[in-house]
Amino acid sequence: MSWLEFPRSRRRMLIGGAGVLAGAAAASALNPFTEAEAQQSTYTNPVIWQDFADVEVIRVGADFYMTASTMHYSPGAPVLHSRDLVNWEFIGHSVPRLDFGSKYDLNGGRGYVRGIWASSLTHRAGENRFYWLGQIDFARSYMYTATNAAGPWTRHAELSRSYYDAGMLVDTDNTMYVAYGATQISVAQLSADGKTEVRNQQVFSTPSSIGVLEGSRFYKINGNYYIFLTRPANGQYILKSSSPWGPYELRQVLLNMPGPIAGGGVPHQGGLVNTAGGAWYYMAFVDAYPGGRMPALAPITWTSDGWPQVTTVNGTWGSTYPFPNLTPHPVPPLTGADTFTAATLAAKWEWNHNPDNTKWATGNGLRLQTATVTNDLYAARNTLTHRIQGPSSTATVELDPSAMANGDRAGLAMLRDASAWIGLRRDNGVTRLSMTDGLTMDSNWNTTGTGTERASAELCGGRVWLRVTADIRPGAGRQAVFSYSTDGTTFTPLGPAFALNNNWTFFMGYRFAIFNYATAALGGVVTVNRFSLTAP
Repeated sequence: MSWLEFPRSRRRMLIGGAGVLAGAAAASALNPFTEAEAQQSTYTNPVIWQDFADVEVIRVGADFYMTASTMHYSPGAPVLHSRDLVNWEFIGHSVPRLDFGSKYDLNGGRGYVRGIWASSLTHRAGENRFYWLGQIDFARSYMYTATNAAGPWTRHAELSRSYYDAGMLVDTDNTMYVAYGATQISVAQLSADGKTEVRNQQVFSTPSSIGVLEGSRFYKINGNYYIFLTRPANGQYILKSSSPWGPYELRQVLLNMPGPIAGGGVPHQGGLVNTAGGAWYYMAFVDAYPGGRMPALAPITWTSDGWPQVTTVNGTWGSTYPFPNLTPHPVPPLTGADTFTAATLAAKWEWNHNPDNTKWATGNGLRLQTATVTNDLYAARNTLTHRIQGPSSTATVELDPSAMANGDRAGLAMLRDASAWIGLRRDNGVTRLSMTDGLTMDSNWNTTGTGTERASAELCGGRVWLRVTADIRPGAGRQAVFSYSTDGTTFTPLGPAFALNNNWTFFMGYRFAIFNYATAALGGVVTVNRFSLTAP
């Protein structure tokens, strides 16, 4: 059977829910499914309702790996793992620290909406090694490698060219290529060790009638070379050639296709991936602000002359599809609790810019010393962020404020270019609860507002629970509400609801953020004993 036939002929045997239930007992001796797994005959989009933009998915044997943009968050370029394309879990980051200048340390500058943009992940089977490539600050590109996708990852090379929206390809002869660019699409050939460029050529110029094409993903399929390109933010196109250097033919894959998230955008960018059995899928993302960009998965078929087509449901990107012809492999949910008992942070956590590693610790809760003297949360180091689960979810932190110092501010924020928080202010020896909004940035990501206190309350006791419930369904007027508790059970609202900004220009969606900074002098400490993320 040719690979062109696989997407149509390889169908999951347990598609019908009734058939699954009826056959579960008979199949149990032959099939390692649990009853719950056996019932997973379909999947729902978005496959992850968290902010993972510019994704690329690769397969290595029976394992799938995904990378995504993280901009100014550190560590950067998360690596997620799946065995079935639907259930994903964090395993690490390709860029352990944003070692690209002091602005990424919030030291003499700031790196908001810079850092890790659309980048590329690949595997070189000849040496059983993973490679990550991305450009930084539109000036240079960096490559990191690892023998295990979970890490450790190390800096492999610094390349003088900026490979904007890079897509890597390891050819069948082990040659490494990079497709990149916006409107003018180029291909670079790298040296055998991947550390230098040996050839570079423009291979395609986007017709003015289309506009901009970018977000390259580079493939060799059935002897043909493909460069998969997005027309932001509503289209997807593909180039095809018999040579990596062209000439390339162009074909539209989708344009203005309705997406699977109500109120969200058109699925686009992302990349193609196949299963070991030969079925093909397209993992795109859906613009869904204020939450961010959410990965969505659709089956792909191929025309007889080798062009991909999205499998649609009534002309739309389906909200559900038959589960891939793979054994479902459930993983721990992306919700849940963290008590910070491990020696390192779990891979789901990312700092706002690089942290000062002398000012935090885990093992017995998360201990956050103040690392910056400032009145500006956007300038404060060691703010720890967590993606928000959509369409709505609640974050709760249990915090011990007993070692705060005068002038300190600590709490839980809804963090973006328009932010708000619930937390603690300690002044003149008194610690009190506060709900503060009005933290804002301009279009150059300079702070324009450091916040206005909207409500306060007396703190009774040596421990407090802070809570934010966020509605991140796409659209204007979505809100976050803040509350607190002194016993972990009964929560009291504090302050007005906070209207979330759903503008796309910050790119990253809202995140929950745990912070502790000083306005007077360093020395104060808070301990976060528990963080929990729950969804209805």
